[in-house]
Amino acid sequence: MTEERLRKWRLVLGGEDDGTGAGLSDEDSGVDGALAALYDTPPDEARGGRRTGGLAGSSPRVARWLGDIRRYFPGTVVQVMQRDAVDRLGLTRMLLEPELLAAVEPDIHLVGTLLSLNSVLPQETKETARGVVREVVAELEDRLAEPTRAAVRGALDRAARTHRPRLSDVDWSRTIRANLRHYSPELGTVIPERLIGYGRRARQVRREVILCVDQSGSMAESVVYSGVFGAVLASMHSLSTRFVAFDTAVADLTEHLADPVDVLFGTQLGGGTDINRALAYCQSLITSPANTLLVLISDLYEGGVRADLLRRAAELTASGVQMVALLALSDSGAPAYDRENAAALAELGVPAFACTPDLFPELMAAAIRRDDLGQWAARMTGSER
Repeated sequence: MTEERLRKWRLVLGGEDDGTGAGLSDEDSGVDGALAALYDTPPDEARGGRRTGGLAGSSPRVARWLGDIRRYFPGTVVQVMQRDAVDRLGLTRMLLEPELLAAVEPDIHLVGTLLSLNSVLPQETKETARGVVREVVAELEDRLAEPTRAAVRGALDRAARTHRPRLSDVDWSRTIRANLRHYSPELGTVIPERLIGYGRRARQVRREVILCVDQSGSMAESVVYSGVFGAVLASMHSLSTRFVAFDTAVADLTEHLADPVDVLFGTQLGGGTDINRALAYCQSLITSPANTLLVLISDLYEGGVRADLLRRAAELTASGVQMVALLALSDSGAPAYDRENAAALAELGVPAFACTPDLFPELMAAAIRRDDLGQWAARMTGSER
């Protein structure tokens, strides 16, 4: 076995008596020590009083370990190790101290953890926490904002297109393409037999959107993405966007949509779930049912009366509201969800499926075009609802 392979096995196996007989350089010893501090102690012992190694109880040791893993590993690995430290060793303490929090690699999972700790964060830590959340939100906006605006704007324009436009509303590019076969060599121009254009583009609301977001603990990643998308949609004058977060209570955070960080810190992750109560509140907001898109983002585990939830959903769809249930709005893959409620909603014409953030702009565009969202989901995700 080559020396390099022995070295890698030594790092994988850990410990001096790993059987490889390979020594470690100073750099490799640092890597080995950082891994050992996290993974050499069973989680149950780490949370109890029998810890034999690990990060112990001192802030300096935790701070040094955070610095070491950032030195030795790429950012994606650092994020995984940080999450493991919180889960295996119960190091939520490190998120309660500003100097330790400042050393953490920001990611969406960290944001979810911070939001769940929001009510217990010390005042001196809250500003640091907001800075961490703002950094992640800015990265998400850079990635998602323009695709969302472009998709929604295009769908709105297409929905408003007319074949009897006023002269000032003619879409000349599309009109020329549609009439190329009517080119006149004698006149040297296209004779447009059919005009294509858009309706009058007054700065008026063309669709109403309500994001109804489950803020129970299992929905943390979905809450973060929902807050970002809510702020992006609220920035579009053609949409009237409301943001409603719920557990067993309902919080209307619409007034905070100018800043997604304020939206996220207005949520309170954890607690029970009363979906029917949230839908009742959303129903009270609707003034034009046929023009309203209600996006319920929830794993559909109802803590209230299931029959009332289904009756409310039936009332909404019967009134003309376009409703869709997103079981998750995240990159994390297939979520755990209440399959019976998802199937019952589907029977009522409310498709239920998970959606990744990168597909959400296309989902909104499909909804605005009034496409069949069930078929859209099957086509885009390649899986059953």
